[in-house]
Amino acid sequence: MRTALVIGTGLIGTSAALALAGRGVVVHLRDHDPERARTAAAIGAGTDEPPDGPVDLVIVAVPPAHVATALADAMRAGSARGYLDVASVKGGPRRELEALGLDLTSYIGTHPMSGKERSGPLAGSADLFEGRPWVLTPTRDTDTEVLNLALELVALCRAVPVVMDADAHDRAVALVSHTPQLLSSMVAARLQEADETAVRLCGQGIRDVTRIAASDPRMWVDILSANPGPVADVLSGVAADLDETVRALRALQSADESKRQGGVEGIEDVLRRGNAGRARVPGKHGAGPAAYEIVAVLISDRPGELARIFADAGRAGVNIEDVRIEHATGQQAGLVQLMVEPSAVTILTASLRERGWSIRQ
Repeated sequence: MRTALVIGTGLIGTSAALALAGRGVVVHLRDHDPERARTAAAIGAGTDEPPDGPVDLVIVAVPPAHVATALADAMRAGSARGYLDVASVKGGPRRELEALGLDLTSYIGTHPMSGKERSGPLAGSADLFEGRPWVLTPTRDTDTEVLNLALELVALCRAVPVVMDADAHDRAVALVSHTPQLLSSMVAARLQEADETAVRLCGQGIRDVTRIAASDPRMWVDILSANPGPVADVLSGVAADLDETVRALRALQSADESKRQGGVEGIEDVLRRGNAGRARVPGKHGAGPAAYEIVAVLISDRPGELARIFADAGRAGVNIEDVRIEHATGQQAGLVQLMVEPSAVTILTASLRERGWSIRQ
């Protein structure tokens, strides 16, 4: 791949363009808002000048509702050897293209499973896709050259290719991406009118659950509008669990011991099923979540403190598998939770204490 045209310079389009430009591909940028394309060009994602002729690959990075139109325009203009989109929904756009009577041998639907709460070209990053799954949805009609171009794009972005059927992909993202976004927003919405004393008690748990609720509502309306059926199916199951959980909680208020016991069993059931589901979420290097232990260290909010604690862990010969920071409300301090192998806990704890760190249980 020597040349590419990216249509749509939001987060995903700009990030892909930055990755390609950084690896020597000549990238042309186009957006319905020319200012966004100029912004992407200014940060090194390519040029907002149109290509002189056909490019190797057109990458359409527009909202799902506009994917088919943008692809059709590019294909009818003979803009490239191959065409792909990066929308988060795959079945709908392909069916729209088929209905337009286009030859789809030069097209493949794709979806990089990566993103941020921020949007727009300035949120773009060349390493956004690194190590992340990038779904490809070829059909028997897809030309081998186009599949190879898509695989080259994934490799240049340092992502991991995953081949799926388009409709199976849409059902999967409804479960692992679209429904979590709605549930996060629903929980965060409870905070909108909450008493200030309650909000001040927010800890890491509520921050984790509501992190993606900061996403752009307009973008998510576009995504959910393109995949409403599968998302509604997943939410229907969640709603059934919610109904059962509400009944179980009400039963815990009963004076009848048998009803209270039924409530306990209902709550325990959903929590245990949650444990089982969480255990299936891939962890480090794609393996199942490891049983790491946490070493919690009090840390002050000063420049260089994180670097120092990581360096001290390295001196102890301990690999930090993961890290979280729990900030203390109203204080210039917090807890750094260092996730390590169980066998490393004693060594790390002793070593950090020797170097003056305050360890918390």
